[in-house]
Amino acid sequence: MTETYTTSTATPLWRYWRGLSGWNFYFLVKFALLWAGYLNFHPLLNLVFMAFLLMPLPRMALHRLRHWVAIPIGFALFWHDTWLPGPQSIISQGGEVAGFSADYLLDLTLRFINWQMLGALFVMFIAWLFLSQWVRVTVFVVAIMIWLNAMTIVGPAFTLWPASTQSATVATTGATAAPTVATAGTTPVVGDMPAQTAPPTSENLNAWLNSFYEAEAKRKTTFPSQLAADAQPFDLLVINICSMAWADIEASGLSSHPLWNHFDIVFRQFNSATAYSGPAAIRLLRASCGQTSHKNLYQTAGEQCYLFDNLTKLGFTQQLMMDHNGVFGGFLDEVRQNGGIQVPLMNQAGLPPVLQSFDGSPVYDDTAVLNRWMESEATKQGQRTATFYNLLPLHDGNHYPGVRQTADYKIRAQKLFDELDAFFTQLEKSGRKVMVVMVPEHGAALQGDKMQVSGLRDIPSPSITHVPTAIKFFGMKSPHQGAPIDITQPSSFLAVSELVARVLDGKIFNEDNVNWDQLTSGLPQTAPVSENANAVVIQYQNKPYVRLNGGDWVPYPQ
Repeated sequence: MTETYTTSTATPLWRYWRGLSGWNFYFLVKFALLWAGYLNFHPLLNLVFMAFLLMPLPRMALHRLRHWVAIPIGFALFWHDTWLPGPQSIISQGGEVAGFSADYLLDLTLRFINWQMLGALFVMFIAWLFLSQWVRVTVFVVAIMIWLNAMTIVGPAFTLWPASTQSATVATTGATAAPTVATAGTTPVVGDMPAQTAPPTSENLNAWLNSFYEAEAKRKTTFPSQLAADAQPFDLLVINICSMAWADIEASGLSSHPLWNHFDIVFRQFNSATAYSGPAAIRLLRASCGQTSHKNLYQTAGEQCYLFDNLTKLGFTQQLMMDHNGVFGGFLDEVRQNGGIQVPLMNQAGLPPVLQSFDGSPVYDDTAVLNRWMESEATKQGQRTATFYNLLPLHDGNHYPGVRQTADYKIRAQKLFDELDAFFTQLEKSGRKVMVVMVPEHGAALQGDKMQVSGLRDIPSPSITHVPTAIKFFGMKSPHQGAPIDITQPSSFLAVSELVARVLDGKIFNEDNVNWDQLTSGLPQTAPVSENANAVVIQYQNKPYVRLNGGDWVPYPQ
């Protein structure tokens, strides 16, 4: 009997190559968004995900299971590749989002829908279905992915990063640059700011940011231990406006409003250093020290850092005013705990509400609030007062009572500017000695950009933190004449504290001829560094860079 043997030969693994099939469209969409500047693309992570999808699997059941497993992974990776807030930010802001009204949440959701982009996506989908009948799309998708990864290895020096150049000198009008005052390690500090001579790699940008905070930690405003016997009392009114940046004013067509001509001094390059209200108020109230990191805002600062405490020691009576209740986001608590203001909130009984906030709480009429300040006992008796006034009418999501739709920003801004302009006129007629300092918290992000939709401020972009800060003196014997003095050097809160310190004796109000050049010369400069809890944006060699969640620095998409 003849025995027959059958020899089985293993099928080569490459025969189970099945391509990317529908995942080709996933990657093509990413490539298109990357090309348009809408992604913070991570090439290596996407290459690993692609390799996972391409790995040959002999059993069809495993291949199908892989597709199901890949769906949540692909979604998470896509989210990671966008500029959308990460899990940490969502969790940290979750409590505040829960306080939004349903109408405001719907409004925010609709802003994320870009109909033009959806239309382009549909056309791309049809084109992919058509071409995939004759073209092995996987080959091209893999080639593009490999090329993108190769560019991250050999290309940044000439593709992603600008050439190394010395920072341009910032011109100043009506003010001169402050002298070098500190050294951060081995990094020279030029005009109060660490030099930006190294190429803008992630390592160098991290080093520069560290040197910035080291230099800022050594800076402070010097206040006198006591005022001279002949010092003249006056009132300081700090107006802290939510959601007003230069970009918002320009978008609303209010750049030529008469309010701007009322000021004596206007900071044209003032950086609010954050995009959220609580941190913005803390930074303003700690204006007497150099800029600190976001994390350190919630640590106790030195006594010399608290602007209003410094004024209290010199005989100023603190006052706290708001045109809202300060409950949302624990704003009032943050002002007390981290800003150093412990006085009671000025009485709001009887104030007429003109708006409803995004959380449903009332926003009171600012004219009525300012009139109440004018009638307060401390100001009527001619004492020295220092008042912190926080305003909310321009915040995103505010609406008129009984109306569900968000009120038009321009209409609200026009009303606020008219009210402030009328209040200034009233102060001028009263003859009272008052120094008004207007410092917005941050912008409203009216227009949005490639990183964030309109109204989203998770990333403190330059258009959000570049705010119009201005100062006006009332009751002067020799008031300033002509157009406002423009301070065009990069500035922040320390410059405001310095100006306050320079006029503490009140003699500026009685001088026959005020030396405005001397008053505004040598003010502290501060490099544009802005930070939220999970995002940092800096200007380096005249270009913006952003770092999210402690990752690598990338150029801010323009």
